[in-house]
Amino acid sequence: MELRQLRYFMEVANREHVSRAAEQLHVAQSAVSTQIANLEAELGVALFEREGRNIKLTQIGKIFYKHTKTVMQAVENAKKQVDVYLDPERGTIKIGFPTSLSNHLIPSVITSFKDQYPNIAFQLRQGTYNFLVDSVKKGDMDVAFLGPVPKEDPQIEGNILFTENISALLPLSHPLAERKSLHLNDLKHDEFVSFPKGFILEKMLIDSCRQAGFTPKVSSEGEDLDAIKGLVSAGIGVTLLPESTFYEVTPRMTVKLPLIPEIKRTVGVIKQKEKNLAPSEKIFYEFVKTFFSRLQQFQ
Repeated sequence: MELRQLRYFMEVANREHVSRAAEQLHVAQSAVSTQIANLEAELGVALFEREGRNIKLTQIGKIFYKHTKTVMQAVENAKKQVDVYLDPERGTIKIGFPTSLSNHLIPSVITSFKDQYPNIAFQLRQGTYNFLVDSVKKGDMDVAFLGPVPKEDPQIEGNILFTENISALLPLSHPLAERKSLHLNDLKHDEFVSFPKGFILEKMLIDSCRQAGFTPKVSSEGEDLDAIKGLVSAGIGVTLLPESTFYEVTPRMTVKLPLIPEIKRTVGVIKQKEKNLAPSEKIFYEFVKTFFSRLQQFQ
């Protein structure tokens, strides 16, 4: 069994098409077919079955795929360890981040880091809270930024970078828009604009309202910050958002009001608890903690 066979197998399994896999691998289709056939012959089982023009994994093929993915990831990590050992200020770091931190925080950190370490590259992936946590656990991402930081997950090590307030965002035409602050309970009869279920900011909104003594009536949903803010601007409803999502700018035709008592969330960076970061990853991880420590002192 050769690594080349496993690499061809993974590509065909992911694309469910031999010719497309061959194009991606920059080899002849016959070469891919031959290697897959050799692999199946060695294993003594059929890994694929045809469905029209496409091919799909057999049941045993799915099991083999799961283990092969682990093997290929281990090989990739081993190669990366060698590369960064030769030069810790090179290499590629896989970083995850959520929608709520995409407008300013992530660009600021990456830009500052690249000023000092221009030869370290990044693979950036935006995702939901649970997706990011799972990706770090599986090793698909080296580190991820999150808010709030997981506290009791035995597989995750988290470092809190800062704590921020949650604010209410109201249409400018709202009866309470001229207040300096408000109690969340003041909005119990309002319709809310929210992220869909599965988003951490949706959970934050629901949990905060329930702690204030009511269940919010969610009339509209949006999957990104611009959509949420746009719906509030249009007078569709009110919402709750972390301070970092505004970055000194409140959307037009809206007003941002602080809540009494304050509602806060933590924001931080996570990694696998048992993982020894590669030198380039460790440089970034320590840089992030120092960056925000200095930022808090300055503020």
